[in-house]
Amino acid sequence: MQEARCDVTLSTAKLDPRFPQTNQTKACYVWYNEMYKCYAQKGKEAEECAKIRKDVRSICPDEWLATWEEHREAGTWWGKY
Repeated sequence: MQEARCDVTLSTAKLDPRFPQTNQTKACYVWYNEMYKCYAQKGKEAEECAKIRKDVRSICPDEWLATWEEHREAGTWWGKY
């Protein structure tokens, strides 16, 4: 019996010179807001927005994203988008 092969490519967000430190807290927040800005300008299904969403998921803790989404749904999100 042959094992099925699954090619997996792992990647993370590109280096952003605005955030050179190891601590990516600010980068996470900025990219999260840029993701929603992209949604507002180009639509949620735009390829560019999908790339940003992938970067956000790679650098932001799931707990933060869940909390921020809860704030968005409750109308208490403090960001512009």
